[in-house]
Amino acid sequence: MNNDDQALSPEEMLRLIEQQETETVSRLTPNPVPHYLAWGVAWFVGFGALFLRNGLSGRPYVEIPLGVALALLFGLMTLAMLISAMTMWQLGSPVRGASQQRGTMYGFSWFFGFSAMWVIGVRFGQSLPGPEQSLLWSSLSMMVVAILYMAGGAVWLTRWLFVFGAVVAVLNTIGTAAGPGWHALLISVGAGGGSIVTGLMLHRRLRR
Repeated sequence: MNNDDQALSPEEMLRLIEQQETETVSRLTPNPVPHYLAWGVAWFVGFGALFLRNGLSGRPYVEIPLGVALALLFGLMTLAMLISAMTMWQLGSPVRGASQQRGTMYGFSWFFGFSAMWVIGVRFGQSLPGPEQSLLWSSLSMMVVAILYMAGGAVWLTRWLFVFGAVVAVLNTIGTAAGPGWHALLISVGAGGGSIVTGLMLHRRLRR
């Protein structure tokens, strides 16, 4: 009887079971790196443009039309949402039933959340001056993002997603109280830059 026909020892069986469990967890766990990088770039560039437009003292550093800055921000955020949707799809795609239903409902919550934000922004933004109008739009959008990511972390018991949303919520609250320029700076450097650094660190760790 050759080695291939011999029964595995208990130690080898345990090692094989642990290896299979590790591979299963790896397949069912989404790669968070694209999520962090996509949102990081969107916030760093988009809110960076708003920061240059508003300035910390209310005087712009660069003359950028408000419509252009907001279009850049929301265009990049839309792209980041698509990438994040693919990350969430990785969570639910191997499993059918209740998990898939939660993923579908969670996806619709993004649509309804940003639809409500858009109506509120249009309704009240027109009566505000330029800097306050940009603060309204940006703080509302970040509030929706923070709440939905904390909710997503709670639904799928994904700690990194919940913590990500909580950090965004704190930065958004402090920035909104401080003013348009400070809000844009905090979100651009704190949330955007921090998200990019986190994504690069995770990418380096996963390659090891």
